[in-house]
Amino acid sequence: MQNGASDIHFRPGDPPIYRVNGVLRPLKMEKLHPDHTKQVALHIISDPLTKNQVDSLQEYDTSYGLPGVARFRVNIYRQRGTLACILRIIPDEIPTIDGLGLPQVLKSIAANDRGLVLVTGATGSGKSSTLASMIDHINRTENLHILTIEDPVEFIYKNLKSSISQREIGPDTENFAIALRAALRQDPDVILVGEMRDTETIDIALKASETGHLVLSTVHTTDASRTINRLISVFPAEEQSMVRMRLADSLKATISQRLLPKADGKGRTVALEIMVQTKSVEQYIREDRANELKDVIEKGRDMFGMQSFDQHLSQLYRQGVITLETAQSAATNPADFQRALEFE
Repeated sequence: MQNGASDIHFRPGDPPIYRVNGVLRPLKMEKLHPDHTKQVALHIISDPLTKNQVDSLQEYDTSYGLPGVARFRVNIYRQRGTLACILRIIPDEIPTIDGLGLPQVLKSIAANDRGLVLVTGATGSGKSSTLASMIDHINRTENLHILTIEDPVEFIYKNLKSSISQREIGPDTENFAIALRAALRQDPDVILVGEMRDTETIDIALKASETGHLVLSTVHTTDASRTINRLISVFPAEEQSMVRMRLADSLKATISQRLLPKADGKGRTVALEIMVQTKSVEQYIREDRANELKDVIEKGRDMFGMQSFDQHLSQLYRQGVITLETAQSAATNPADFQRALEFE
């Protein structure tokens, strides 16, 4: 925590390894043995039944708290016949939209009273923090019942203006689909689903958003068009046209993000593509033209607060936050990005 690590690796054959600013850094100590990592796993696992079955454990998700320091999202897995543990650090303090330096339009997105909002990006791109900041904003400004379904529970919220229920896959419920179906009978106003993992979960999430709930979730996709196409493609071909109509009506926003190294070498910054529901966005989704949404997003910057990755990369470069090389390497089309810079 003191060194700003995001992840900690315990694996036999290596010393403990930290990830700091996206870079893996081994500690200067002896390599771990299988008995060491097994003891770490046994210390982290709280469920007695799982502890007794540790020698046959193949993969296991849980959370772990170190009072006064942080909580950790943990994956324990078997590799080459031995146990290894990866811990993702979850700070005790709930992130805020302003504290993370996110655009103010996220507050407007969080203020929707119904619909589907998706935060997308690769693993480790900060999706959980962005979602938590939006839940925090709702918690501070609205008198609502917020229900979270997570695997595992990450940030621990305190009731401010809202009432918050947090359910964890495993200890509290069997899976996302079952929990989401039950959520509709638990009088929620806002539902946070940790991840859209399967067709059933996506279908129920759409139904929840259609019946007057605000549903927030994540997808492992890189931008708005890929997110829309991914959600539609998980359904059978004969259902995809109807799903496209439902998504056009329900999808209030996509927030896609990537973490990039700062120009001064001190940490990373987030680059965002933000798409907000408009009549044009709805039309493009209905007409199966999601691949053309980039132009709609770029044109909607001033009026709706939308922005493409390339627009945000240009802004970050001109502000000196990232280097030109970083901006070009992250651009959707580096040549187009360079030409756009010359004409701004």
